[in-house]
Amino acid sequence: MALLDEDRLLPTDPGVRAISRALYDDIRDLPIISPHGHTDPRWFAEDAAFPDPARLFVTPDHYVFRMLVSQDIALEDLGVPREDGGPVEQDPRKIWRLFAGNYHLFRATPSRLWLDYSFQHVFGIDRALSAETADWYYDHIADCLSRPEFRPRALFDSFNIEAIATTEPATDDLKWHRMIRESDWNGNVVTAYRPDGVVDPEAAGFAQNVALMGEQTGFDTSSWAGYLDAHRARRAYFKEFGATSTDHGHLSARTEDLGPDDARALFDRALKGDCTAEEADAFRGQMLTEMARMSLDDGLVMQIHPGCERSQSDRVLARFGRDKGFDIPRRTDYVDALAPLLNAVGLEPSLTVVLFTLDESTYARELAPMAGVWPCLRLGPAWWFHDSPEGMRRYREMTTESAGFYNTVGFNDDTRAFCSIPARHDVARRVDCAYLGTLVATGRLREDEAHELAHELTYGLAKTTYKF
Repeated sequence: MALLDEDRLLPTDPGVRAISRALYDDIRDLPIISPHGHTDPRWFAEDAAFPDPARLFVTPDHYVFRMLVSQDIALEDLGVPREDGGPVEQDPRKIWRLFAGNYHLFRATPSRLWLDYSFQHVFGIDRALSAETADWYYDHIADCLSRPEFRPRALFDSFNIEAIATTEPATDDLKWHRMIRESDWNGNVVTAYRPDGVVDPEAAGFAQNVALMGEQTGFDTSSWAGYLDAHRARRAYFKEFGATSTDHGHLSARTEDLGPDDARALFDRALKGDCTAEEADAFRGQMLTEMARMSLDDGLVMQIHPGCERSQSDRVLARFGRDKGFDIPRRTDYVDALAPLLNAVGLEPSLTVVLFTLDESTYARELAPMAGVWPCLRLGPAWWFHDSPEGMRRYREMTTESAGFYNTVGFNDDTRAFCSIPARHDVARRVDCAYLGTLVATGRLREDEAHELAHELTYGLAKTTYKF
């Protein structure tokens, strides 16, 4: 018995389903463009076998372990490494059994769709995961992982990935990308410039990170001019390894456009650690505008991912570090927040700024109307907590009337879980085809237009926007 219904996520009305199914059949096998994500470039550089099922599916995936933690399962018991190197479960089979015994917790969640897709389509499994089947699953997947066809590069090819972007901090040496480039493999794996650690005065080690950037570039990063020059140099270095985008994960979407003297003074206070929380926020906002200006020069697409309260649990942050599931969406303003940047450079034809949100209330009220008029703005897909069938449907319903389709950028999977990439793209393709089929059935779109749009939403818009 298949784990997945072949018509999942398509409309229930037979006539609309037939239209949507035809659209989906037309695009289901298009190559994957994955322009933003967090897969580890080391996988593709070394092409080593994934170690075991637990470390492939459970330990690295915050979507998985946050649900388990919500039911009083400790991160230590899931093998998540501690910052202090303290004891955690080391037996991958025990971790897998714990996961499998609680698999019912994922019913009707996006994680369930992604996992079942991976089990069925990647590993050829046709029985449900449970406590009773845990060991069979473990042995079957472990046996697969021992084969050459399940190594990272082979999976990359079998997933039909045309291009994928990883994300590295501004001071990363990009050694894994260099190793990929110097290998005889032709997979298109590029980097993306993530400068949060050198633009956020409240980030741990901010001053040290800025000093390191100076050492890497030869510029005096104790001065405002040298600091900006160092950013330009690092962006150029990232472009050498295929970068086509930058990525900015601030708490707010605030931007500023200060005069040179005020910006210099703010930078000096930030570097000395003397700025207030308000001044730190202002500096982050100033740097978003500076990054936009740099994009005018070097052509990198700018991505802004605001609105997440990172690491709400102080205890989990101290013990396990960042990205451990305790990140919570916040209300986010875009109209006032982005006004300084947009008034400075928003009409420049060579600038592309892709906006994401975790605040769905802003789609129809702010984001779609803004993207529907500002030439530089594009809307990123439903993201993170809304990277789900219902979230994707709401996204299309709330943005299309004001922004249309061509001010959006297709889909990106934004994942650390490698095997979920084809699963996530399949969900997006099905939801978009369901939406397009509904538009055809209700007389708002011709069927030939729907086929053209399905191709664009699946492949064309991402490839064009991110310059692959």
